Parts: sequence; C-alpha cells; structure tokens
Amino acid sequence: MRFLSAAAISGFRSSASSNHLLGCGRSSSSSSRAAAAAATAAFLSQPASSSGGGGDGKQRWRLFSLPRVLPIALAASASFLSLELRHSSARCDPLLDQRYGGMERTEICKEVPKVFLDELRNILEDGMTVDYDERYFHGKPQNSFHKSVNVPDVVVYPRSQDDVQKIIIACNKYKVPIVPYGGATSIEGHTLAPNGGVCIDMSMMKNIKALHIEDMDVVVEPGIGWMELNEYLKPYGLFFPLDPGPGATIGGMCATRCSGSLAVRYGTMRDNVINLQVVLGNGDVVKTAARARKSAAGYDLTRLMIGSEGTLGVITEVTLRLQKLPQHSVVAMCNFPTIKEAADVAIATMLSGIQVSRVELLDEVMMQAINIANGKKLPEVPTLMFEFIGTEAYAREQTLIVQKIVSEHNGSDFVFVEDPDAKTELWKIRKEALWACFAMAPNFEAMITDVCVPLSKLADCISKSKKILDESPLLCTVIAHAGDGNFHTLVLFDPEQEEQKREAERLNHFMVHTALSMEGTCTGEHGVGTGKMKYLEEELGMGALMTMKRIKTVLDPNSIMNPGKIIPPHVCI
Repeated sequence: MRFLSAAAISGFRSSASSNHLLGCGRSSSSSSRAAAAAATAAFLSQPASSSGGGGDGKQRWRLFSLPRVLPIALAASASFLSLELRHSSARCDPLLDQRYGGMERTEICKEVPKVFLDELRNILEDGMTVDYDERYFHGKPQNSFHKSVNVPDVVVYPRSQDDVQKIIIACNKYKVPIVPYGGATSIEGHTLAPNGGVCIDMSMMKNIKALHIEDMDVVVEPGIGWMELNEYLKPYGLFFPLDPGPGATIGGMCATRCSGSLAVRYGTMRDNVINLQVVLGNGDVVKTAARARKSAAGYDLTRLMIGSEGTLGVITEVTLRLQKLPQHSVVAMCNFPTIKEAADVAIATMLSGIQVSRVELLDEVMMQAINIANGKKLPEVPTLMFEFIGTEAYAREQTLIVQKIVSEHNGSDFVFVEDPDAKTELWKIRKEALWACFAMAPNFEAMITDVCVPLSKLADCISKSKKILDESPLLCTVIAHAGDGNFHTLVLFDPEQEEQKREAERLNHFMVHTALSMEGTCTGEHGVGTGKMKYLEEELGMGALMTMKRIKTVLDPNSIMNPGKIIPPHVCI
C-alpha cells in the first residue's frame, strides 16, 4: 500500500519523462502545470462528473463530502481490519512490536553502544553519520504511508563489499538491527527502522564491474539505478528490460522482486538475475550461482535472496541477463464500453500467442484525469495500450491481429503509431497517470496498492474491485499490467480526514481479499515490507511462514536483518 502526498512528489518532477514506480511521470514545465491548475480549477467549480464508463450516468467520484452511509461501510470493514490484531497475544521476537502491518507502531528502540559507533568510525572514517536530519530522512518513508516512529541511530555509506561485511560483523556482535537502503522507491515500508539501528545506504556502491557483450550479461554493484544502467548499455545495443520507478536501484529491485510494465514479455526480477553476492547476518559472503545462464547445482540460493527484502542478507553484487534493443516497435491504443471488456481483450491477446511487450489498462476515471491534467480530449472510457516489438513486419502483423481481437470485443477507436515522437506522446499518457490524478485533487494524498491474480480471473477481479471503488466517496482509479494479471488502484484522500484514511484502508482490504479468493496474491510486484504481512498467513498458510522463519533463524540467528518485515511476529518455531 502506498500513500504519497502531492507535495512529496516535487522532487520527482525532474524525472517526468521517466516511468515512476507504476510507470508514471509528470511534466515539470511551468506552462503545463499552469494549464493543469487552470483545468483543475474549472473542473472543480462544476458538479461531479457523470460521464465515462459506458455512459451509465453514474456519478464517478465525490471528493469533498462523505455520505451518511460511510459509518456502515466502515463497520462492515471491521472484519478486515481485525486481521491485523488477531494474533496480538503471541509474541515470539523480542525486538518486534506485537502489532504489525498497520499504520501505527510502538517505539522499541535501544540505545546503540558508543563502543559500537567507534568501531563503525574505524571501519568507515567519514562514511557514516549520526546527524539527525540525515537519519530522519532515511527513516521516514519517501513513498509510503506506513508511519515511522523511529529513525536509524546511524547511517553508513559503504564503498565496497568489504565495508559491508565489516559493518554487518559489528552489528551482529552488538546485536544492532540493520536496514538496507537503496533508491527508497519502495512503498510497503521496506526501509522503516522500527528498532533504530544502522541504515546501510548503498548509494556509493554503483560501479559496473564487467560487461560481457557476447554473453549478454553485466555485473554491477547494487547501488546503480536501472535507468543509469540502460544509458550505459544503449551504445552496445543492449538493455536491462525491467522498468519500475525512475529512482529504483538494482539492489532494491532484487530485494523486492520487482517487475514493471515489460514483465509480460521479459519476466520479473527473479527471471533476469543470474547470480548474486550477498553478505549474511553473521558476516559470511555467499555467491549464489555461477555465471552460466542455467544450472542444476544445489539449492537455488539466487531465487531465495531475490524478494527477501534484506531480511536474509545484504546484496553486494548482481549479475543480470540483458536483452537486445528491439529493431522496431508499434504502440497502439483502443477504447471499450466497460473495464471488463478491456480486461477480456487483454486475456484474449495473451491466449492468442502474440508476444506483446506491454499491455496496460487505464480506467475511465484515469482517462478523465489525463484530460484535465494535459488539456487533451481523449475518450473517457476504459482504455488499453499495447506495445509490439520485433522486426518491422512482425510488429505490424501483431498489431493487425490484435486489432481484429479488439473489434470482436466491442472495442473501438483502435489507433497505432510507429513514428518515434508519436509513440513517445502516446506512451506519455501512461507514464503521467499518477501525476494526472493530483491535478484532479492537488492537496490530497494517494494510496497505491497492487494485487495479482491468474490471468483468467483478471476481468472478474477488476470488475468486482471496480464496483466497490466506484461506490466509494473517494476518487479511485485503476491501472493494470493487464498482460500478467497485475493491477493497481490509486485512491486519493484528504490526509486531514481520518474517515477518508479508513475508507482507503477498507478499499485496500477488499481488493486484497478479492484477489486471495481467486487464488491470487496480495502483492504482484510491490513486495511485503510491513504493509502486506497481515495477509501472508491467509495466502500461504502457517506452514510456509514457519519454513520462512526457520530459514531466517539459521541465516540470521540474532534477528538483526531488517527486522519487522515479511514474517509476522506471531510466527513461532
């Protein structure tokens, strides 16, 4: 779950041409902001819109007043909210608060010994700080609503694997918690420091150690960003295909098992990492595999570490699979009367065997936001966007096949472009989706969450979620990586109104439980952190959680590695 204030995004506006965490961006030009502001003022001076979504005349959103029925809705949500506390009487980890996964935590911070800080200074010299502002910045979620009641006691900036190893050995000796820190784009509280301790900021470790062009792989340190890496690779005709937020680093992408809009073609992070080097909680350095593209040698330690969110070790080196830059691409867009019909086309496209590189779905409220923010006149109905890649002939052939599928499912206004500038303009619509929402409600915060279901269940899951979202008094939009069953909801609310916060939480609970009832997952690509822990027992079962706990206990016996993440504290062995 993600809550992001409009004010907090100002630092990201210089990256407007890049994807944000969900593949969004926002123009930073003063003229576009002025136009968006004018459009917003004109829009908000009128009654709530009743257009879009098939023309059923239904009110799409109501921002500034909550209906009398909301207390009933909130009461109905109590069964969901109670999941957070159902095991509160059990307490197995002395470091952790017995509550988990919510918006409140209890301060349980032990003062770090002075002798420990002296050891860190001997290791790092000027590569550490106890400055409060720096500690506060690292301890406060940059893109998440999850509250921080503590900040790290010290922030360190290692420059090598040797530094990381010495830091972890010292932390293990004094039993000081460790929180790895990458690009800080995660949204489920991954970088919170509930017990204080040491924040290991990996930003100084961003070297490209080796590029093997003929093998199409690259060896990098964890602090390098994926966009920075792709700029380096471009002259060689290669690229790394995953595309999360513009500030995401390779180490953080491994830790959270991220993906993005290109995952439908190239897979997630677990499919694109060949091997890792990791420093475990006792200071041991482990190489998880060789550089060969496949291996049957022993346990798959690489996949174990990918998605472990820093709870098993700190990643210090990554070997990545690379892809050839596509020869040609086509971007297409089409409209539908309902979001279910749009999702049905995404499913039909995948079943046809066409290897699309992206299939993105935007609902009618999102299209309305895009029009307001950008002064466009696009149809305010559910919209699908495709990208086809390959040779020029193959990309065009795919486009025509999908055009036929669209026509068979009540789709309309199918357009496609091949000109580079025109493709950029069309794809900009998808990239600017989040910032467009803030044009509709500039002083609000946004909760962003994601779920993923088997592809055949996508249309049903989106439809059920969409019904509840439309009935909510909050402004809610849907964006989906429709090609792999993963969709996100953006819920905007007034941060000063507790009722609206609780309503946003209720919507998140409903989405997750709907996905779980369809054999889906509580998180397709955002990770667990603190925010999704409360759903893991229902999704995976206690047996799986106990197995995870056993693994963590062996690799991190003092429980210092990013405590309070992934495994709920009531899980005992």
